[in-house]
Amino acid sequence: MSRKPDEPAASDEKEAFVSRWSRLKTEARQEPPPARPETDPKAPAPELPPIDKLTIDSDYRDFFHPKVGEDVRRAALKKLFSDPRFNVMDGLDVYIDDYSKSEPIPPEMLAGLKQAQNILAWAKEDEEQRAREQRARDEQALKDASPRTIEPAVEHATAPGAAPEVADAVPATPADPAVKS
Repeated sequence: MSRKPDEPAASDEKEAFVSRWSRLKTEARQEPPPARPETDPKAPAPELPPIDKLTIDSDYRDFFHPKVGEDVRRAALKKLFSDPRFNVMDGLDVYIDDYSKSEPIPPEMLAGLKQAQNILAWAKEDEEQRAREQRARDEQALKDASPRTIEPAVEHATAPGAAPEVADAVPATPADPAVKS
């Protein structure tokens, strides 16, 4: 996309922005801060309204005068912040609830939990059924197996790390036709 002759280049725009920002920052440093109204320490404390009559629309600035006592200032602020407008929860305070108090579970949720228990019971029954079927297959395999395969292997003392010989593991029986006398 080509640039029109009267438009500055992107680097010129950035440079103009940075120089303007720098200039405004320097001017802001050189200007004196706005003057705050000074309170004369020799002046008497301002006339304060009764704390009971304060509302949210009252002027609370006089309570911050240096000659006003801390307890009076705190009482005025307490009165201000006791207004219901300041006691509204914002919904983001998720950690303020007391989770040690349990609420009763609604019946709809209990029904769902009972259904989940049924599903878990069915899964357990299926697992037990599979285990019974596996045991039955194993017993059938043992019945169908030859006597040679069901005899326990006899372990002989061998050197550590050495594999036992097959002939040592299964004793030969004279009824076995593979054994020659």
